[in-house]
Amino acid sequence: MTTQDQRSVAIFLAAAVLLSIPLIAMQFTEEVDWTASDFLIGAVLLFGTAGVIDVVLRKVKSARNRLILSVLILGILFLVWAELAVGIFGTPFAGN
Repeated sequence: MTTQDQRSVAIFLAAAVLLSIPLIAMQFTEEVDWTASDFLIGAVLLFGTAGVIDVVLRKVKSARNRLILSVLILGILFLVWAELAVGIFGTPFAGN
């Protein structure tokens, strides 16, 4: 397995671990109450972000540009996630 393949596996594994946190939390508390659609949306966001970051890391040669693009992509993920969770921008997609 090449280094790029190992990095790709690590990126997608990190997304899977993040998605499993609410699933595990639901077993111990009623504070976390995700539905199947919540997991589906989370999976699309996390694995979509992982895929885009993987492409950036494979195609962009400059380490500086890789870092800038990856941080920008993660920032967009966090903003979308926050909007869906609590509606910080007040769009019709807000979670509250």
